Amino acid sequence: MADSQELRQRWIRRFHPAPDRDVMMVCFPHAGGSASYFQPLSARLTPHAEVLALQYPGRQDRRFEPALTSVDALVDGIVEVLRGQTDRPMVFFGHSMGGTLAFEAARRMEAELGGRLLGLVVSGRRSPGGARQGTVHLLDDAGLLAETRKLQGTSSTLLEDEDVVRMIMPALRADYTAVERYAYRPGPALSCPLHVYTGDADPQMRGDEARGWAEHTRADFRIRTFSGGHFYLGERGEQVVAALREDLTAFQERARTGADR
Repeated sequence: MADSQELRQRWIRRFHPAPDRDVMMVCFPHAGGSASYFQPLSARLTPHAEVLALQYPGRQDRRFEPALTSVDALVDGIVEVLRGQTDRPMVFFGHSMGGTLAFEAARRMEAELGGRLLGLVVSGRRSPGGARQGTVHLLDDAGLLAETRKLQGTSSTLLEDEDVVRMIMPALRADYTAVERYAYRPGPALSCPLHVYTGDADPQMRGDEARGWAEHTRADFRIRTFSGGHFYLGERGEQVVAALREDLTAFQERARTGADR
């Protein structure tokens, strides 16, 4: 069994270490994504928080590990490693599939963190109770790639490279399997604030599916809408960073005053 240091090395990437920051922001990648997706965001946010980006099994330097095919299995691994990172307050930020993982990790960890989970930001992910039936994971490789191109999350040039496709396909299919088979189990709402980020042209996120997140928190709820599609983060990077800085400040102020904001 891996020790805690080995687990951290496998699951967590610190592109810009900042141990003196007052808060850590944990980033949960999208389906088929990797920790490196958040490297630009880490560089811009480091003056305000230490950014930890999660690396799921089956991709990049973990490509020889089997990719996990259920949300529960992914969250099990994430929670185990994050339990060794609780020396400072945390904010969870998850994009697309990562939004579901961040939400489920928050549900599991909020009580034991004792108020040190300052907030959850979910990006490009519809609310759990309103999940649509997905069948992308059942498509052949060509169909799966076509769906990926529609969302424009991976460079079309890269997807023309057979070696790249061969490398990413197992993790991509495993992630779609996990998120499309995910079944929300009702439970208590979170005590921390929950903010939703969405692109105004995102085919994966209708307005009612964004508003549905409101029932999953007893604290502050907010929706921020950006210009762009499912991967608006790349198109509106500066605006997203500005929003995260504002939210990090609000979350920390709420924790200091003990009041919902």
